[in-house]
Amino acid sequence: MALIGTLLLLAIGLLAYSRLTRPPFPPGPNPLPIIGNILDITSKELWLTAFKWARTYGPVTHIRIFNQSLVFLNTPKAVFDLLDKRGSIYSDKPHLIMAGELCGCENMAAFTPYGDRARRQRKLMQKAFGPAVIPRYHGLMQMESRPFLSRLVTSPLQFQEHIRRYAGGLTLLVVYGHQVKSNDDPFLTLAEECVDILANRIASGGGIWPVDIFPLLKHLPLWFPGTSFKRNAQIWKAKMEEFVDRPYEFVKSEIKKGTARPSFVSTLLELPKLSSSPFDTSFDSSSTTDDEGSSSDRDSSFSSHDTEVAKDIITDDHDHDIRWTANSMYSASIDTTITTLSHFILAMVQHPHVLQRAQAELDGVLGSRGDGLGSSQSVANRLPTFEDRARLPYCDAVFTETLRWGVPVPLSLPHRLTQPDTYEGMHIPQGSLVFGNIWAIMRDPGLYQDPEVFEPERWLADAIEEEEAGKDRDPRAFVFGFGRRRCPGTHLVESSVWLLITSMLATLDIRKARDEKGVEIEPVVKFENAVFRTPSPFVCDIRPRSEEALRLIMEEE
Repeated sequence: MALIGTLLLLAIGLLAYSRLTRPPFPPGPNPLPIIGNILDITSKELWLTAFKWARTYGPVTHIRIFNQSLVFLNTPKAVFDLLDKRGSIYSDKPHLIMAGELCGCENMAAFTPYGDRARRQRKLMQKAFGPAVIPRYHGLMQMESRPFLSRLVTSPLQFQEHIRRYAGGLTLLVVYGHQVKSNDDPFLTLAEECVDILANRIASGGGIWPVDIFPLLKHLPLWFPGTSFKRNAQIWKAKMEEFVDRPYEFVKSEIKKGTARPSFVSTLLELPKLSSSPFDTSFDSSSTTDDEGSSSDRDSSFSSHDTEVAKDIITDDHDHDIRWTANSMYSASIDTTITTLSHFILAMVQHPHVLQRAQAELDGVLGSRGDGLGSSQSVANRLPTFEDRARLPYCDAVFTETLRWGVPVPLSLPHRLTQPDTYEGMHIPQGSLVFGNIWAIMRDPGLYQDPEVFEPERWLADAIEEEEAGKDRDPRAFVFGFGRRRCPGTHLVESSVWLLITSMLATLDIRKARDEKGVEIEPVVKFENAVFRTPSPFVCDIRPRSEEALRLIMEEE
């Protein structure tokens, strides 16, 4: 007994010594005993609370929820030092029992632990969405942008539904070869339901549930008081698995019938592609499909679809990787696109001088004709293409400022630290969940003059030179994530959003709505999504710039 007592005292002494000699945690709000800072966490707009912490405590903030450390990186230097330069230990994902085990999201790219499976998934996503591949999608994006404009002028108050259909439809077509023909398309509806569950239910309040802190709770029976989280998880898991399996099985069925459209999944499932040429994603704007799904005019540049699914070659691991990687591609792009375009429309409503300057630039590049209708007196006589981008610096500045001002994912998705680390004299414990505080960076007056103001001029060449801008200011370096966990859909989202923004600027007037007395109605915006800063639908007035613009939209469709 004396020996045991001595060893116990020695262990306590060593623990106390290690805490005394260990560097301090990063600063943060004082935690309460046992529960830590759980009362400081909000289920909505957590980025505003984290922004206050950044202004109070500096570049790095630490809070604790029970025994789980959360760390917020509030400056470009802190973000790049840790998530980029030390990516080997900051690229893991948290093992969240609720999201992963109980809700079935553990195999999604955003939740997969860093290792062989994560690297395989990322390699597949780079095959589909890498920068060298994106130009092959340009024709498809241009093809899809025209019916989007038509739907927008037909029912402008439903602009978010139209954006959702465009973004979801584009991704479903690229990934699964499924063409969306209506807003109530079953795959689109299923995908939207699951993205909402993930963002507003599973990931609400930072995605940390009591069962993540106390894992034994997962073993409680469903009838036990306080286990509604397990009953909800069963429902959500079934829905998430349906989201993964249904479109994937649809592609396999179409391949067997010989009617599969070229897509990411169909290409990887075909026997010749598994050991030969890389994923080819060429599309041509004339290669559309009719409502009956005729394959006579399909682009054959992916590969022929006269082979069966390679059952004898595709291993269970490969099948699993393709299935979950395809699903992750949809989740990675849809909400970012909806959020960014919604903020663009809001910015144009609130800043008509920006709209007018961008339209003037487009008219000069695309050609213009008179006979205007409404507020504008001239209009481009064709829609913009990606070949025009270099000649549209102000429109490009509008796009860049939309990313900065809108901040689609204000806190990024958490990284997990795999070993203890020390940064600038501060101790960051192993297992910490580390967030890039993008909102605080994009609203830093030290980086951006008047950061609350929507000002595209800050991105023009002269302004950039004056402010010595670089990686530390470019919002593209932040809004799509960091390091080895950077969003794999970055290049697809950037290209498709740029094209829609310039197409809307070229053909539409976007302004405040007016009531029956002609008084302008100020848009009222709320943010209900816990992860994405997606504005709630707001009232505005969207109409063609002229009869010529309306003709252009309808003619091109």
